Amino acid sequence: MKLAVIFGGMSTEHDVSIVSGTSIIKNLNQEKYEIFPIYIDEEGNWYHYTKEIEKIGNIEVGSKVEEIEILEEPIPFLKKMDCIFPVLHGLYGEDGTIQGMLELLKIPYVGCKVLASSISMDKAYTKIIFERAGLKQAPYVYIHKGKESYQYINKDFTEENYQIKELSKKIEKELLYPMFVKPSNSGSSVGIRKVTNKQELEEAIEYASNYDKKILVEQGINGKEIECAVLGNEEVKASCVGKILSAEEFYSFTAKYLNQDSKTSISDEVPKEITEEIRKQAIRAFKAVDGKGLSRVDFFLENETNEIIINEINTMPGFTNISMYPKLWERSGVSYPDLLDKIIELAMENK
Repeated sequence: MKLAVIFGGMSTEHDVSIVSGTSIIKNLNQEKYEIFPIYIDEEGNWYHYTKEIEKIGNIEVGSKVEEIEILEEPIPFLKKMDCIFPVLHGLYGEDGTIQGMLELLKIPYVGCKVLASSISMDKAYTKIIFERAGLKQAPYVYIHKGKESYQYINKDFTEENYQIKELSKKIEKELLYPMFVKPSNSGSSVGIRKVTNKQELEEAIEYASNYDKKILVEQGINGKEIECAVLGNEEVKASCVGKILSAEEFYSFTAKYLNQDSKTSISDEVPKEITEEIRKQAIRAFKAVDGKGLSRVDFFLENETNEIIINEINTMPGFTNISMYPKLWERSGVSYPDLLDKIIELAMENK
């Protein structure tokens, strides 16, 4: 099978995608696949990644991609492939953009289709779907940055215009501190800040608006961060669950990828009945967004009540050497190379 693995991309998760992509390339069965690594730089230029697969070492977040040759005509090249594995996190890769292009080219590809990708990338719209699916979420408000003011978006999608100081007062009436301010379209916790007072709230909203005009403010949850991996098209399976042990106040970009003290834990300390309910909810969330292939679903388990609260869904989760998605399946009895085989099989089944 001719398999193109695309990594890099134009999003804020470019560096993480490089690590995920090269990790996948190294773990693919070269007897099954003729592998064509493709790198997209931050300006959107496409390249052949020419480094010999056997010589690809352990690449860290922030490493630069060398040994590349310009790919003059990406579209004709892609049309020669039997399958595409777009290991692109964030905008232009996980948001339905490249999925739409591959649909037009009629090339099978790994992962969720256009609708699931775009909905799941936009946290505000994911929440609307999860609400309809009956999944419990943290209290939140949705705002939009306009040219002269901010629009507070009500539940019925009517808008109220505010300057930042009046907006923060409005939010304080709706939510309790601590709060988390997030760009609606972003990943790997880029642009997110935890806030504990009005001044921090105003600064965090302005900071998040550098990454997206749509912004979410969520009430903080005092609980454990739990993740579950799902796999399948029509028949969907869920993995065991894992816990995030962040070395910082919350699981920020630096905590995920740059702080060696952050850890993930896959153990049996979460009670069995709660684990089973998380697995059921992960599958429900995946089906609610019309997911295909794979996703990782993130939850909070509230400390005092053990209540399960869904956080978000990632349609192209990380595949780095510390990423939870392959670790969860490995613990569930599926090795990394076998997992890649299964994901590619699902792509071909879903063409």
